[in-house]
Amino acid sequence: MRVVVTGGAGFLGSHLCETLLNRQDEVICVDDLSTGRLANIAHLLVDQRFEFRRADVSEELPVPDQVDAVAHLASAASPPDYHRRPLQTLGVGSRGTENGLRLAERDAARFVLASTSEVYGDPKVHPQPEEYWGNVNSIGPRSVYDEAKRFAEAMTMAYARTCGVNAGVVRIFNTYGPRMRPHDGRVVTSFITQALAGEPLTIFGDGSQTRSFCYVDDLIRGIVAMLDSSDPGPINLGNPGEYSVAELAGLVLEITGSTSVLDYHDLPVDDPTRRRPVIDRARDRLGWVPVVPADEGLQRTVDWLRAERDGVLPRLDTDHAGTTPAGARA
Repeated sequence: MRVVVTGGAGFLGSHLCETLLNRQDEVICVDDLSTGRLANIAHLLVDQRFEFRRADVSEELPVPDQVDAVAHLASAASPPDYHRRPLQTLGVGSRGTENGLRLAERDAARFVLASTSEVYGDPKVHPQPEEYWGNVNSIGPRSVYDEAKRFAEAMTMAYARTCGVNAGVVRIFNTYGPRMRPHDGRVVTSFITQALAGEPLTIFGDGSQTRSFCYVDDLIRGIVAMLDSSDPGPINLGNPGEYSVAELAGLVLEITGSTSVLDYHDLPVDDPTRRRPVIDRARDRLGWVPVVPADEGLQRTVDWLRAERDGVLPRLDTDHAGTTPAGARA
């Protein structure tokens, strides 16, 4: 296939580009590098089947040539990023999604939206099946991301029903692995970078809130399976293994051998207290289940961050507008 990957220089996008190239697809990576990094795709630029086009997809999607699929992954995804870029986050969820859908409609291509478990908000149903409509504060501080994704889902389904676009939605739960920005404010990278530096591990709340952590290789297999299908979704993609934030901190300390202490802070507004996917649809419709256990995935992530320490561990505030506060937020 010839596949457009928006947000292709980001954490998930770069892994998706790499996986598609490895199976001999052609890839057009579109990214404005607001949160993505050229370093994530530098090794792909030598491949003649790979093309990078720098653009803000909420303004334009510069792909005049025929394509077979569009994977829309562009978006700020961590709290510090979407808090410092609220209007841009809403724009990529609305205008950016529609630009991708128009491209898919033009070429009769498959369109897959990378949505998020954040559409469930602070859930009152646990674990979360796709039938659950969620509990989201539409005017709260997290709403710029949550509502951007909820609107993107509505836009995707409207194009499918009204224009006949072959579109599908995946809802991605917490994912981690190599190429995450160490200081992006997400809990796995925050804990690992703090542990490696011997700094206190920052925990918001009492540490009892839960998340389900999926290793990136598993997640990408699910996205590729969705690209290859015609299922409309939504389909949850995540690891149903559930860990409290305190348990995750203990596991990171064990793997790194760090003697860092735990440093507790108030829980942010609207931070979800529980998060775990029901993945029956993914198993039944896509034949997908995660296979990488948390301890193995975390070890791989720690090894990568250790190997890249000189170039990766320093804060990336100078690479992007604004600052990125430290802390373990999921």
